[in-house]
Amino acid sequence: MAYVYGPVPSWRMGKSLGIDLLSVEEKTCPFDCIYCQLGRTVNKQIRREKFIDLRLLKAELETIKDKVRADCATFSGTGEPTLACNLGEAIELVKKILSLPVAILTNAALLKDEEVLLSLLKADLVIAKLDASREEVFQTVNQPAAELSLNDIKEGLWQFRARYKKKLALQMMFIQANKDCAGEMAQLAKAIAPDEVQINTPLRPCSVKPLSQKEIAAILKEFFTLKKVTTVYGATRPIVTPLNLAETIRRRPEYR
Repeated sequence: MAYVYGPVPSWRMGKSLGIDLLSVEEKTCPFDCIYCQLGRTVNKQIRREKFIDLRLLKAELETIKDKVRADCATFSGTGEPTLACNLGEAIELVKKILSLPVAILTNAALLKDEEVLLSLLKADLVIAKLDASREEVFQTVNQPAAELSLNDIKEGLWQFRARYKKKLALQMMFIQANKDCAGEMAQLAKAIAPDEVQINTPLRPCSVKPLSQKEIAAILKEFFTLKKVTTVYGATRPIVTPLNLAETIRRRPEYR
């Protein structure tokens, strides 16, 4: 299938059926994060467009609707899903055909866009990324499009939190470049007030080494004032062997 993949194991969402609204050969995203398992961003853009015809997505969904066994359907894939201008329609389509809760993995780059916000309001779970508390760290870790600043990300998250009444999770990816910002990032998380904070480190193959369990445990202590905080080391995860993990990564993974 071109647009639907999995279900694949997710440490945050169980068995997740992936939906790729971009389905492009080269990664397309407003960021070029140094830890991304998909490699370098070839098309760095903030312009939204229609990447696929939803009639084709519908045909794939109809094919699997009586066969799929998953905990949720997750929009992820070969780039940032909010770049797809038909995201809202796609969410409605998936809910109608599959009757599954819908999750969105987003880097939060476009949350200030009213159309993006309205689309995401239709999702049952939004997992938004925040990897920095300072502009220089944001530029180093996320390597955003020239038009974006860390203030854009923070303002978008605050605006979205004010209007989104379902579950918002804030994912923070920690590596050597930003681990010393953990205290400041905990304060940012407290101000945004998500339903959950997910502390991550890149355990899948990429160009950056993950932090150790001891380092993540030290970071976790900075978040003691928040109600619900999970970590990639502390989560109960499906068993993924090196062989099927490699296959998952090759096929637009969601195991993150």
